Amino acid sequence: MQSHRRVVCKGWLVALLLPACLGSSQALPGPVAPAVVRPGLEVLLSDSMALVAGKRVGFVTNLAAVDSRGVGAIPRLRGAGVRLVALFGPEHGLSVSAAPGEEVTSTVDTANNIPIYSLYGATAAPTKAMLEGIDILLIDLPDVGARYYTYIATAVHVMQSAAAQHIPVVILDRPNPIGGAVQGNILDRAWISAVGRLTVPMRHGLTLGEEARLAASDLAIPVELHVVPVAGWHRDMLFPETGLPFRAPSPNLRDVEALFHYPGTCLFEGTALSVGRGTEAAFTQVGAPWLDTTQVLARVRAAHLPGVSFRGVRFTPVNPGDRKFADTSVVGIRLVLTDARVYDPTRTAVVLLSAVRSVHPDRVRIGGSFDRLAGGPALRLALLGSVPPDSIVSGWTAEQARFRERVRPFLLYP
Repeated sequence: MQSHRRVVCKGWLVALLLPACLGSSQALPGPVAPAVVRPGLEVLLSDSMALVAGKRVGFVTNLAAVDSRGVGAIPRLRGAGVRLVALFGPEHGLSVSAAPGEEVTSTVDTANNIPIYSLYGATAAPTKAMLEGIDILLIDLPDVGARYYTYIATAVHVMQSAAAQHIPVVILDRPNPIGGAVQGNILDRAWISAVGRLTVPMRHGLTLGEEARLAASDLAIPVELHVVPVAGWHRDMLFPETGLPFRAPSPNLRDVEALFHYPGTCLFEGTALSVGRGTEAAFTQVGAPWLDTTQVLARVRAAHLPGVSFRGVRFTPVNPGDRKFADTSVVGIRLVLTDARVYDPTRTAVVLLSAVRSVHPDRVRIGGSFDRLAGGPALRLALLGSVPPDSIVSGWTAEQARFRERVRPFLLYP
């Protein structure tokens, strides 16, 4: 298996490391100018064109995949003479505009007379017919750093379909936008789904390329896999320090701060509370019309959680994809990132969930759908059993250490 996977990299991978420049009092640093990091897209075009030269290329991507100047991956590849013969879009579609969970239909790029196949609609994996006439598949998808996101599931489907047709796959890697921290519990293998495809933590600390290498091994996918790495990125680097432009990877993840909260607040999708879908601050706030913020905030603030503060808010979801409290005034709690270096969104979510349940035991409804996000029933049962949040979180330490050791052979960055 290992002989089928290759990493394309040069000496600059170590030479271009950026020292950490974030003071402890800052939530996120200001952007670095010019860009000090080059995504795999640019590395391919400058150093690794031999992978695609003269080949018919299928490209799995969306419009959030841009270069260091904000130019889209599709025009960059076409401008360099790469022969794109088919495009494939993940959840949210090629345009990144479809709502979460909304099926996307396949269509045609009429300007270039090539198909745009949806991998989030009638099929989740490229079919044999879709792959006819393709010599190599490129994947360039901006991931979010959290387990509950479908892009790695899409990459796995592509790798499996490509292996069946003996087509090589190339991942054009990108930085993990929330860095390399490992936090949260490890998914129970029995609970693998599209929003939890690998046995990784809630905040896994990997890039998509590293996840793909892990998936090829864990799932025994006999694919010829190449990863074109990011140049100049290291695991302690926060996204603004890269100098790269941010493009929202989802209609509900609109800025970098939302990405930092998402590994924790996404768990509230499995409860009766809103996560702010249908507002300008999705996944940075939670709430319900019946929420007693005075009591909940008192409990949460008593935990003295690092890197985050809390304040009461009101918000009104408009056309929320989860259909929670549409056009209804919601009493909520806003999470405010104060220091990204020390923030643990998974611990914060457990404390917040525990506080809401202690105040509203009959209304919070931590149900069966929660288990799919939480990677199994253990977290739900602990919350329902009133296990102290710190005991829950400390119980994850040993499995996190085992995970770090297990993924070491697949890591590409210091």
